[in-house]
Amino acid sequence: MAKSINITLNIWRQKDAKTKGHFETYALKDISTNASFLEMLDILNEQLVKEHKEPIAFDHDCREGICGMCSLYINGHPHGWETEITTCQLHMRKFKDGDVITIEPWRSRAFPVIRDLMVDRSAYDKIMQAGGFVSVNTGGVPDANAIAIPKPIADEAMDSASCIGCGACAAACKNGSAMLFVSAKVSQLALLPQGKAEAAARAKNMVAKMDELGFGNCTNTGACAAECPKGVSLTNIARLNREFLCAKLKD
Repeated sequence: MAKSINITLNIWRQKDAKTKGHFETYALKDISTNASFLEMLDILNEQLVKEHKEPIAFDHDCREGICGMCSLYINGHPHGWETEITTCQLHMRKFKDGDVITIEPWRSRAFPVIRDLMVDRSAYDKIMQAGGFVSVNTGGVPDANAIAIPKPIADEAMDSASCIGCGACAAACKNGSAMLFVSAKVSQLALLPQGKAEAAARAKNMVAKMDELGFGNCTNTGACAAECPKGVSLTNIARLNREFLCAKLKD
């Protein structure tokens, strides 16, 4: 049987990127512990609308841990303190009656605030456009399966491809680095034969775009991997460094 809890929310409110933001406090009563974190925010917005107040803007889409849209800092952790989950997979049963919960948007220079808890993560799209693709004709699924790839390598490529581009890695990094994201996207192609033709250009172009967009340098602390909701490994960063160095040596 579901229990109900009363909670206090400290939520960041900000009209747009140019307006100074501030925290506002809200009280919620009788929240079901079966509710997800985003459902709790929906309940809060319903309450605000009834009170003729401006609802809180926050990103969401699939609510199944796939799309990476639910980018929230919860009590000092991207997506909350639970490991390998997105915000939409966090449930209110993880909180206690009377808890105070602080909710903020991603904190990264490359992710400007759009409104309240929403940030502009289009920088990741621009990095992908710079090199996160293959231009060869890979054919259909049967054709791709005809290319023999050792299972350990295929598995590693799939693990890298599990990155959903949510931005938690950059938000967790004190330098706002996107190295884990970029390295995962480089790795998923660098490991496969279809990605070999453009390997050198891909590494150089994606790193250059990352620097251009204002992401910081890797801190080597591992905060990105610790907060990644999909458990993307730091070994991808080592692979990106190798790919980048090899590309520069070829030049």
